[in-house]
Amino acid sequence: YIDIDYSLWLTWCLTPLLITFLLPVVIALFLYLSAFLLYIYKLHWRSIKITLQTGDKWDTARKSVGALWDAHGWIWHGYEVKGLEHVPDTGPALIIYYHGAIPIDIYYFLAKVIFTKNRLVHTVADHFLFKIPGFSILAECMKVIPGTVQTCSNILKHGNLLAISPGGVYESQFSYNYNLMWKRRLGFAKVAIEAKATIIPMFTENLREAFRTVSLGRRFFLKMYALFKFPFAPVYGGFPVKMITHLGKPIPYDPNLTPEELQVKVA
Repeated sequence: YIDIDYSLWLTWCLTPLLITFLLPVVIALFLYLSAFLLYIYKLHWRSIKITLQTGDKWDTARKSVGALWDAHGWIWHGYEVKGLEHVPDTGPALIIYYHGAIPIDIYYFLAKVIFTKNRLVHTVADHFLFKIPGFSILAECMKVIPGTVQTCSNILKHGNLLAISPGGVYESQFSYNYNLMWKRRLGFAKVAIEAKATIIPMFTENLREAFRTVSLGRRFFLKMYALFKFPFAPVYGGFPVKMITHLGKPIPYDPNLTPEELQVKVA
């Protein structure tokens, strides 16, 4: 005997829960779609080069992938950036941002900068991402690096834009009320001081309302992260909330500040 009414009620109750766990998969699919497009682009680069007559094989590809993410941000989150005028048209700048459960805001932000400033923002990513199949071509195209103080400072010294999230994966997994989880991570401050670069703080409204990590079993996931340096806490969400990225006033290079003092000033 099957109670049809109970089955319908159970389906009605569980459907929203299932959707919240399925929506993050959409982001992963978008990333793989981006990688797929780039593989096609790379495969046909010789013929495309003849057509485009350009020396940068990734420029058109970046704009193609950027258009994909810009459209997603506009349709799903009504994404916009306030303070974009703080991003220089030329010269270096270090963008420091809060790391959400999924840093989808940085994807949208990169696309905005590509189309409004015609500039590429280099980014720093956790080492585990470079072990994921398909990520390498994304990293090659979008200039994503594991990042050491030396490599990051060199990027800035060459006049590029660079984005770093000091909290990284740890912050993405275990920050619940937008609290910064930088601990004593001073790498970004050392990079800014060595490169004598301006820092631009970045924060996105409703980033944690769009995607969240499961809080149940937090201690267990903390221990797992400490052992393997891998994000085990499940992510759910994909809620269509309004997202606005705010860029703060640039913090100019000050030779009198220590890395500790600069960290406090940025935070």
